[in-house]
Amino acid sequence: MDRQIRRLGFAFVGLFALLFAQVAYIQVVAADRIANQPGNAARQIRAEYETQRGAILAADGKTVLADSIAATGDTTFAYERRYPRGELYGQITGYYSRLYGRSGIEQALNPYLAGTASELATSNLTDLILGRPRKGGTVVTTVVPGLQEAARTALGDLHGAVAAIDPETGAVLALYSNPGYDPTELSTGSLDEMRAAWEQLNADPDKPLLSKAFQELYLPGSTFKLVTASAALENGWGPEKEWPNPLILDLPTTDDDLANFGGSSCNGGSKTVTMAEAFKESCNVTFGEIGLALGADRLARQARAYGFCPTLPPDQPGCLEPTYPFTLPAETGRFPEPSYFDQRIPALAYSAVGLDNDLSNPLQLALVSATIANGGTMLEPTLESQVRDPQGRVVKEFGPTIFGRPISTATAETMRQMMVSVVNDPGGTGSAAALPDITVAGKTGTATNGPDQPPNAWFTAFAPAGETQTPRIAVAVIVLDGGNLGNEATGGRVAAPIARAVIQAYLGG
Repeated sequence: MDRQIRRLGFAFVGLFALLFAQVAYIQVVAADRIANQPGNAARQIRAEYETQRGAILAADGKTVLADSIAATGDTTFAYERRYPRGELYGQITGYYSRLYGRSGIEQALNPYLAGTASELATSNLTDLILGRPRKGGTVVTTVVPGLQEAARTALGDLHGAVAAIDPETGAVLALYSNPGYDPTELSTGSLDEMRAAWEQLNADPDKPLLSKAFQELYLPGSTFKLVTASAALENGWGPEKEWPNPLILDLPTTDDDLANFGGSSCNGGSKTVTMAEAFKESCNVTFGEIGLALGADRLARQARAYGFCPTLPPDQPGCLEPTYPFTLPAETGRFPEPSYFDQRIPALAYSAVGLDNDLSNPLQLALVSATIANGGTMLEPTLESQVRDPQGRVVKEFGPTIFGRPISTATAETMRQMMVSVVNDPGGTGSAAALPDITVAGKTGTATNGPDQPPNAWFTAFAPAGETQTPRIAVAVIVLDGGNLGNEATGGRVAAPIARAVIQAYLGG
């Protein structure tokens, strides 16, 4: 009898082993092959659309940026994705399309929105016990609705972008780019309608699917002087250090030279000029001298500290290493490896003023200004504040995370003073950003944009920037192709008024 029981037990063990092996084979070895079967793709999509996907909300927790509603008409899908604010948030939310997949927050936080994240397991179990359909979690972003609207209004019809950050937390307050796109066109309608919208968006030379605020890169022009000035201060060269002040800087080892914007003289044509005065007037000659004196190693080190990653030679653009983490795929600023300048010594002078092979975008530049505003501490940019389960309970929070300390507190204070002079002192290039009751610290930039093309206009700032005040917002603006001024455009004339409007909207209510 015992022998028969043992045999039966061995048989059961063998059967369980075979069952386990079969399950393991299906779920592990053959999972991809089975999932990729043409017939299963449609089933997976239908199954996914049986779940009411969670909403994406603005920072107020009320403004709906993306939501799923019951599908209407003759459809095989239970829900369809809608984006009530259209292009205003399209490059942030991304699209959720049964034809083209996901992008933006829809992709980055898909486990939460789809309800499959571990933090939502309790909610899912409750739904299962009570026989309720599963719902996805709600993602609350850090974007302030009124400020996002203000950025769009200030930019108007101009092609460009605005990024705004809270210096103390790294929270992204606004992130707007023009032109944009409405994700609803890729998530609703017939397959033919979605294909037509996709083809039109991809054929557009202005690339509306990519945000100019954080997914494209441009020459930063004189806004890069924030990095060069920081490097000088960190290496012991104070704001009152005198530098030679020729009309044109004769560059070594070449016939090239470097001139100030428009060929103007700096500091009234005096023989010398301080870095503080040169910063206020945005003198290329002086900062070219500073760049050459610093050398490639020290300038590159400061750029790396601010989050600019290395670039390969110009014919092989690409980032060699990640810098600050960000929810969405983002292009971080770039500055060449020191070895790039070994045979290109004059290029170092151009790089010190934001030309040659330097690259940036509004998000990167806003982070530099936010670091100065925050006393030298750089926070990682954050686009979400929390995730809520379908019952409204907070299951995950996204807090401030320190990226690094690119500059000392003393350097940050000196940079603040110099940036305030750009906006508020006579002769400063950023006077168009001044506000009557708010101290603004800023820096202008005007960058070449290809042969026979109008320049790109830049401005970055933070406020309030008084000596005893806590800055609450850092902003960066780019206006492409000279905006409405064409070849006459400068950062001070075109981009500074936009930054002013955004700051006033946030601090002035």
